[in-house]
Amino acid sequence: MGGRPYLLRMQAKKLHTTEEGTASLLDELSWRGMVYQHTDGLADALATGEVSAYVGFDPTAPSLHIGSLVPVMGLVHLQRAGHRPIALVGGGTGMIGDPSGKTSERPLASVEEIEANARAIGKQLERFLDFTGPQAARMRDNAAWLQPLKAVEFMRDIGKHFTVNYMLAKDSVQSRIEGGISFTEFSYMLLQAYDFLELHRREGVTLQMGGSDQWGNITAGLELIRRVTGKTAHALTLPLVASASGAKFGKTEEGAVWLDPARTSPYKFYQYWINVDDRDTGKYLRLFTLLSRKEIESLDKLVESAPEKREAQQALAREVTARVHGEEAARVAEEVSRVLFGKAEPATLSEPVLRALSEEVPFVESRELPGLLDALVTLKLAASKGAAKRLIEQGGVYLNGQRASADTELSSTKPLTGGYHLLRKGARDYGLIRGGKK
Repeated sequence: MGGRPYLLRMQAKKLHTTEEGTASLLDELSWRGMVYQHTDGLADALATGEVSAYVGFDPTAPSLHIGSLVPVMGLVHLQRAGHRPIALVGGGTGMIGDPSGKTSERPLASVEEIEANARAIGKQLERFLDFTGPQAARMRDNAAWLQPLKAVEFMRDIGKHFTVNYMLAKDSVQSRIEGGISFTEFSYMLLQAYDFLELHRREGVTLQMGGSDQWGNITAGLELIRRVTGKTAHALTLPLVASASGAKFGKTEEGAVWLDPARTSPYKFYQYWINVDDRDTGKYLRLFTLLSRKEIESLDKLVESAPEKREAQQALAREVTARVHGEEAARVAEEVSRVLFGKAEPATLSEPVLRALSEEVPFVESRELPGLLDALVTLKLAASKGAAKRLIEQGGVYLNGQRASADTELSSTKPLTGGYHLLRKGARDYGLIRGGKK
């Protein structure tokens, strides 16, 4: 499934050969702040040889958001430590909906919608994991074994292993008792437990990883494997991310920050990380990048000594954007950021940068270039031609990086690469126009 992802190509060293010396997977995850809970004996199990582990992803949307990156990174570290990661897309469980962390019943999506979402999420996961080599990652969809299940067979063979009291004691159920929980969502725990059993049988999986809110569902799977096979499996949960300011992680005024570039552009994605609070930067560098401990601790010091330079945030934004969208998209996003903050010379901008910029600022494309006054009004940089004229007279308008005058016209000004003209009002308001196109 594609070549080696950016993440693994850039830092392919195994954990047991890091500069700090011998480092187990749990050691690595612990110093990065990625361990919330784990079962006794997990360290010994990881030390005895290759372990196959999985994380489940719920296809309730056609894209993952950045809140999903912590368990994804858990799989990345697992693979780098010499173990086999399995990404499970919940094409079957997505038809039910996980009640964990929810205060009300989820709306049920159609089968077609869930299948399309599962395919899209599967493609996104391919950017993080290496599907070649001795520890090749695998992608699985639980629709393969859940959809053929028969209700009576499932209740007889699986349901008999769980008492109602056991299920009621789980946090995901307890939190919904007062407001009510349907039998459909109440049964989700058994389906997830069955996933663990099926992956144990089919792929030799002995470890499930997930968010800290998944502990109850994961341990139900451990219990089912023990009862059905007599074997021991393990659980590892990762912390849910919170920000120091109290703002919800992964949310902006425009909504969730998605991995899909059609939902959150690479520039906006890059900007989310650039704007991270100083208090969160070190934590996010540990959680979301593969920078070494030495590199991260050096960046921690820069946050303390020169916070105004935001070098740590730049490193964070560059690393995460390159991992999610690719190195070229990260470079373009960084350059667009430099343009909009007045740190780039327009004449040096490439066509990919200008094309990306056209998605972030007012943009017009037409067969013929308008006059400068009309362009300023069309791009909403001025409310009227009169206001545009006054702006020019006051020296507040720039065309392709040069201050515009009363006789400046777009048609007689050499365009930037690709036929673009970049207009700026004041320090930070931009518009882009491209002429000669249909």
